[in-house]
Amino acid sequence: MKHLLLFLCLGLFLMGFSQEPPEKPKKKFVLDLNQFNGSILLHNTDISHLITEHTSGFILGFNRKRYGDESWEGDYGYPDTGFTFVYQDMNNPVLGKHFGLYAHYNFYFLKRNIQFRLAQGVSYNTNPYDKDTNFRNNAYGSSFLSSTMLMLNYHKENLVAGLGFKAGLSLIHYSNANFKAPNTSTNTAALNFGFTYDLDGGLIYDFIPKQPKEKITEPIHYNLVLRGGVNESDVINSGQYGFVILSGYADKRLGRKSAIQLGADIFFSNFLKELIRFQSTSFPEMNVAADTDFKRVGLFVGHELFINKMSVITQLGYYVYYPFDFEGKVYNRIGLKRYFGDKVFGSATLKSHGAAAEALEFGIGIRL
Repeated sequence: MKHLLLFLCLGLFLMGFSQEPPEKPKKKFVLDLNQFNGSILLHNTDISHLITEHTSGFILGFNRKRYGDESWEGDYGYPDTGFTFVYQDMNNPVLGKHFGLYAHYNFYFLKRNIQFRLAQGVSYNTNPYDKDTNFRNNAYGSSFLSSTMLMLNYHKENLVAGLGFKAGLSLIHYSNANFKAPNTSTNTAALNFGFTYDLDGGLIYDFIPKQPKEKITEPIHYNLVLRGGVNESDVINSGQYGFVILSGYADKRLGRKSAIQLGADIFFSNFLKELIRFQSTSFPEMNVAADTDFKRVGLFVGHELFINKMSVITQLGYYVYYPFDFEGKVYNRIGLKRYFGDKVFGSATLKSHGAAAEALEFGIGIRL
């Protein structure tokens, strides 16, 4: 798999943490430090030559505990919000090392003994692809990569004077979302073990019980979105080109947390112009005409999960106008939205065909 989740945008993710708190909210901060050892997963045979040793590194987390001062916190089981720093040595000079910074949520299960961390951010790689000096690195086409990290840990805080421990599994994904080729990407599965420390020495606060909330009922709303970005085909050095996507859809709120969507996209993907020219001139056996239209039109259904002013969107689409064959007629989109007031929103989404990423999209829209 080239992508496990959306290539999501760190800046948009961080904005989700800046909410308007009530007067004097409870504040408690916890540090965690984990050492990990793992292996690169063979998700694509094209990177088999890069899997030579086990990888290692450490994960440093800064967490703010949430106790229900804002209504959304109780709805999602009082998760933590925070930041993660990851250092990873790939133990292969071709792949280099990673230094990553993430924003994260920690969700809790089984009486808060199991912690699930979802983190999205940006990583800096020390040795990306270079046609002269590092042509074997077909995993990373650029130094800056989007990165997703998942952690599933047994977690116990404040066992002795604020000190606790955690242990479990981690998954770390690096990719540039086809911003620049090559982009085969890597996924690391690892075992981690570490310690937690309450910065206040272990003070205990009570959670604010959830209060009954008024049911949300809304009429159908109509949304217009303008998305754009830069990407490149899988042909190395074919060039990076801008793209524009116009989207319109209707949504219907199902309750406090969810809405369903139905809409259409029009894609103006300029990298396809170059790919069409390249295939028509260099591979005549593919029977691609040089004047083939690069535009595409798709219809999609989707779902939106609301988390206060943020939401997570997932969409599944099908091209109804598809003159040039690129990765198949089915596409999917996953990402984040951030509302600014009741009508205007920004978004960062990953558009892909199955597990093959096409582009990281940044958008602005209005909900009428």
